[in-house]
Amino acid sequence: MTDIVSLGLTSWRPELESAAQQTAIRTIEGGGVLVLPRLSFELSAEEVRFLSPTWSDGRAKNISLDGAALRGAYGLDQDLGALARMIERFGASAGDLVTALFPRYAPYVKRARTSFRPQPAVGRPVSWRKDDARLHIDAFPSRPNHGERILRVFSNVNPVEDRVWRVGEAFATMAQTFLPRIGKPMPGIPALLAALRVTKGVRSEYDHLMLGLHDNAKADLDYQRRCEQQTVHFAPGTTWLCFSDQVMHAAVSGQHMLEQTIHLPVTALYDPGSSPLAILERLCGRRLLPAH
Repeated sequence: MTDIVSLGLTSWRPELESAAQQTAIRTIEGGGVLVLPRLSFELSAEEVRFLSPTWSDGRAKNISLDGAALRGAYGLDQDLGALARMIERFGASAGDLVTALFPRYAPYVKRARTSFRPQPAVGRPVSWRKDDARLHIDAFPSRPNHGERILRVFSNVNPVEDRVWRVGEAFATMAQTFLPRIGKPMPGIPALLAALRVTKGVRSEYDHLMLGLHDNAKADLDYQRRCEQQTVHFAPGTTWLCFSDQVMHAAVSGQHMLEQTIHLPVTALYDPGSSPLAILERLCGRRLLPAH
């Protein structure tokens, strides 16, 4: 069973005792979810108005801030400026939290896009591959990451409604189920996709396998029903973290959430042997990244 562990932190720049820090490290790198039920991201009186799906442009499920570019939002310039500042403030707070919880990560933290999710978690018509109500690990067709970790910080800013996830079985257990179903990548295809700019770089065998695990798990409805899983409620004002490339997760319900994605090299980990790359290489009995 995936560990769901709570810590009673109340600051985005906490000073942790050694025992609490070790708990956070073991939970995150062990493939668990670290829950901070007392750490809320407070909205100003002006920002509360953004808790509405009307700020979405209707095309994207999320409003995202990537550098200075705000995407997926609709409104007047001055309003969108205030919305962007709210999202950036959360991104900065999430970065502070990660470096305080995991000091070893600090020199390596790369903040990717920050997103605000004003739409309900479920209900939009999407293909099965994009259906995040199905248990999955995060892996992206156009963005090979060659084993780089995907750490995500989430915060439920809904004042009254829980954010609800299903959390699945351990990564290694899931991988043992689906690896036999994934064929070898066709020779030359990863380089061709990169040359055509379908992907941002050449997919490694690791990326190929991660996409296969993502797709096979989502496509197998019997697995979705029968695998070991638990339902987790994140109450209003709760913040939580996990490596989303390792934790099997699915959105069940909820609305109004902020999320920060952080990329980390495997070498930044306290225990690199706990990473999906290391787990898959052990299961496959070979290196999954090209030699440098």
